[in-house]
Amino acid sequence: MSLRKVPALFVLSSLSFATAMFAASAPSPYVGQQNRGIKALSESDINQLRSGHGMGLARPAELNRYPGPRHVLDTAELALTSDQTAALTRVFDAMKAAAIPLGEKIIAREIALDELFTGKHATAENVRALTVEIGQLQGELRAVHLNAHVATGAILTPAQVAKYNELRGYTSDKPVVHDPSQHNQKS
Repeated sequence: MSLRKVPALFVLSSLSFATAMFAASAPSPYVGQQNRGIKALSESDINQLRSGHGMGLARPAELNRYPGPRHVLDTAELALTSDQTAALTRVFDAMKAAAIPLGEKIIAREIALDELFTGKHATAENVRALTVEIGQLQGELRAVHLNAHVATGAILTPAQVAKYNELRGYTSDKPVVHDPSQHNQKS
């Protein structure tokens, strides 16, 4: 190896070492979350699970022309018939009735998972069992919200769906500036 390559290798290895040391000493993005009652869930997550809110779970439906029942009911410009309003209210109420108990179950299982770790009782087997159960519940909750969008799409006319997408800003290539927290409050 030539003497010219040695300093370059030294500089590169020193930079790599310094980068690794800095990364190891940088604060975690989780700082402050260690004080949460349920480590995996924020207060907002808990509130949304308890109230049956969509939490963006139905985004594939919403962004592919399957409107959500709550948003449709809140949009006067769609000129819903009384039959449509009644049907959409039933869809929304059924969605909430299914989503709230699932949210409570998810919260309970997250508490149990947390307790495995806080109590130093976590094993590969019990962690796997709980996380599989939580995943199943999350999948069921997501299906409830997605299927509410499917049911909503079946109630609306194509013109109403087109108007809904226009009002929501989905028909333009220009980004719509809005408060994303508003979407998380409804399904």
